[in-house]
Amino acid sequence: MQQSRPDQSTNSTEQGSMETSVLVSPYPASSYAFDEVYDEQRVPRAHWKPLLEHLNKLDVDGLDDRHQRAQRILRDDGATYDLKNDPLTPDVWALDVIPNLIHWQEWQKLEKGLVQRSNLYDLILKDIYGEQNLIKDGIIPSEIIFSHPGFLRACHGIKMPGDKQLILHSVDLVRDTQGNHIVIGDHTQAPSGVGYALENRTVISRVMPSIFRQGNVRRLSAFFHTLRNTLSHLASHKSDSPLIVVLTPGAYSSTYFEHAYLANYLGYPLVQGGDLTVRNGKVWLKSLNGLSQVDVILRRLDDAYCDQAELNADSLLGVPGLLEVARAGNVILANPLGGGVLEAPALYAFLPKICQYLLGEQLLIPTVNTWWCGDKQSLSYIKENLGQLIIKPACRSMGQPTIYGHCLSEEDRVKTLAMIEKRPYMYVAQSYVPGSMLPIWSEQHIQARPSLLKAFTVADKDHYTVMPGGLTRVAESTEDYIVTKLSGSRSKDTWILSNSPDLSHQSLFDKSLDVAQQTSMPSRVVENLFWFGRYAERAEISLRLMRTVFKQLNGLESLVPESRDILLEAISHQTHCLPGFTTGDAALFENPNKELADLVTNGNRVGSIKANLQSLLACGEQVKEMLSADTRVILNELRDHIAKVDRAYEFGLPAIPEESLDGLVTTLLALSGLNHESMLRGQDWVFQQIGRRTERALQTANLLQSTLTKPLVGLAQQQVLESVLLSMEALISFRRRYRTRARVAFGLDLLMVDTTNPRALVYQLERLREFLNVLPRHQNYIPGGLTQESRLIIQTLTDIQLTDLEELAQIDDETETRLQLSQLMAKVTEQLEKFTSLISDKYFDHTAGPQQLIKPKWKLDV
Repeated sequence: MQQSRPDQSTNSTEQGSMETSVLVSPYPASSYAFDEVYDEQRVPRAHWKPLLEHLNKLDVDGLDDRHQRAQRILRDDGATYDLKNDPLTPDVWALDVIPNLIHWQEWQKLEKGLVQRSNLYDLILKDIYGEQNLIKDGIIPSEIIFSHPGFLRACHGIKMPGDKQLILHSVDLVRDTQGNHIVIGDHTQAPSGVGYALENRTVISRVMPSIFRQGNVRRLSAFFHTLRNTLSHLASHKSDSPLIVVLTPGAYSSTYFEHAYLANYLGYPLVQGGDLTVRNGKVWLKSLNGLSQVDVILRRLDDAYCDQAELNADSLLGVPGLLEVARAGNVILANPLGGGVLEAPALYAFLPKICQYLLGEQLLIPTVNTWWCGDKQSLSYIKENLGQLIIKPACRSMGQPTIYGHCLSEEDRVKTLAMIEKRPYMYVAQSYVPGSMLPIWSEQHIQARPSLLKAFTVADKDHYTVMPGGLTRVAESTEDYIVTKLSGSRSKDTWILSNSPDLSHQSLFDKSLDVAQQTSMPSRVVENLFWFGRYAERAEISLRLMRTVFKQLNGLESLVPESRDILLEAISHQTHCLPGFTTGDAALFENPNKELADLVTNGNRVGSIKANLQSLLACGEQVKEMLSADTRVILNELRDHIAKVDRAYEFGLPAIPEESLDGLVTTLLALSGLNHESMLRGQDWVFQQIGRRTERALQTANLLQSTLTKPLVGLAQQQVLESVLLSMEALISFRRRYRTRARVAFGLDLLMVDTTNPRALVYQLERLREFLNVLPRHQNYIPGGLTQESRLIIQTLTDIQLTDLEELAQIDDETETRLQLSQLMAKVTEQLEKFTSLISDKYFDHTAGPQQLIKPKWKLDV
């Protein structure tokens, strides 16, 4: 493949500036790999020169600044490739600020080859699950197909609408030493990377806007426009506005960010297996409005995990009965199930013959030389040349290593040959093709790393459209031989450079609609938002109480033992970290520091402050597609403050422990304010508010129960009452309104029945009653017009409003407690917990009786 050369008439001034630049031959030439930037004389290739000159002007500080900005944007966007799924320290997607450049003339040739390859793989898929002429005519050995776990016999004969069965296809490309592209991998189940490629473009165009505009870089939007049109067209025979969903394994998937990002960009609901159900031969989305029929599923999980009934029974990710519905044509899967067999490396050994057989032409992009060990002649060649080959399983799966022959000792070489000879049909050998060298910015200077280009195609009626760019990956270490996966490597934006500006930009929403479409919201999403609100309130109230206790213990006026003991017990009750201080251990009350520090920082202790914050962040990860950019920024600040608290408490309780908690409280207040002032008043906001108000009411009732039901006298009672008011942000109002500071009835007035206090019990219940009125009704007629959950809220509200506060403050002679207050708070707690169960059953779980997956005659109702 011809490589462009720089103009030989470059003037001396330009050459002089380049020679003094830090980027002239910034890394030594590789003796075994093609260099993307420099030719054999270490002169920059023509299409790289403008970028190099721009980088020279930025210099070290400028490049460092852009690198840091890029990582900050990625973190704020929630762009993670998180194999640990730790909500406190997610792995931020690694992006290098130096893009990979490909000239448009070279790209045109590559584009033709990618279109040919996708057409070929589409034909192979149709044949394997159709007439199987490739096997009948001896083009492919039958054992390669039939012994492959990715070959799903249950998918034989399934045909989707339209000309193309393979909707999305990705191809891994490297260059050989001559600069020619070679395919080393195909992905046909659920190709990943398109979302990350789009995020890379978004970030780099922000941190390097001038050179991006000047470079006439081809835009990516048309590719996603085509994807959206293709998915809509698949179900056009059923509906003018089909329900299309993106099926993800969930937040525990290492590529979950991409799934959420792609769903948001395309405008489709992001669903998990549990959000879908098969009933009456169709697939339904469990949404707030009941069940909505799903027409198309863009799946992001592999074949085996999609259907527990017919595929992998151990899967927790799929939808039982999905395959049967697909067979009946009542749902369309993109990509269709069964495409995993096309990813077999053994297929490469026969691909040139397959291309001639199906297309009558040669492969435009050659595939890496591959030998199937099941062929005796190939096996002999492998034995003689093992040192120059790579050994792979014929059926790739997670956890199976690639063996590099040139790295084997003599002992390992013998073991490897013995392993192959034992079951030769299970292995293939491939030529070793190191990735071409690309520059990366690392440790304040340019370094070279081997690279891999992942290209993408999407079906477009009777042909394929290629993404003008792709996802470039570069190894993090110089010791890596080749880049073969997303994890453990760095990414680059890929620029296809043209001679003129790209005016082909298309918005996904250019086509106007006469009627606004209301997207169905999965019940799982609103459930996580509901708990997002609950955990935020739970953490905030625990933090406020903990901070108040710290201030009182270290204040100018020391707490008397009686009030100290009640406040410490209240912390244990409030966090539900029992037994804690509830044992009455005198030594623990005298030396509470260790227990208090543990309640703040022990994330493994359910109910602790850190555990609640972790749960809050985990809920946020589950619904990151619903969170605004500002919300993600606040959540990142919350992570930073948690890390600061951990450092402050590393050796126990710090000297001024309440100060270390201020950042957490402020961040939670910012989160609450943002949600209140910036979120549209849709169902997502309503359920988050229901969660917040319910939890605040529960926490308030619990706090009053644990602090004010035990009577004290004089100073002790005042200290407890003022501590409760301080933790509820009501102490200043109390002091201004009432002169008698130790009067419990006055405190209850402010905390229970004052409708002007946004933290009072009555205020929470009134808001809950308002929110219930805007929730969707699943029944046409309800006797009396009130749902069960509405009755509970009204009953609880009435119980509080009709109570006599002076009677509540009275001490029962028999129990020597404020018995009426205790009983009322217990009743409020019980009714609110029953309320949350009703909400969960009705809107989140869609509880119903057993359902048959398949019936001989479909019912019309669901």
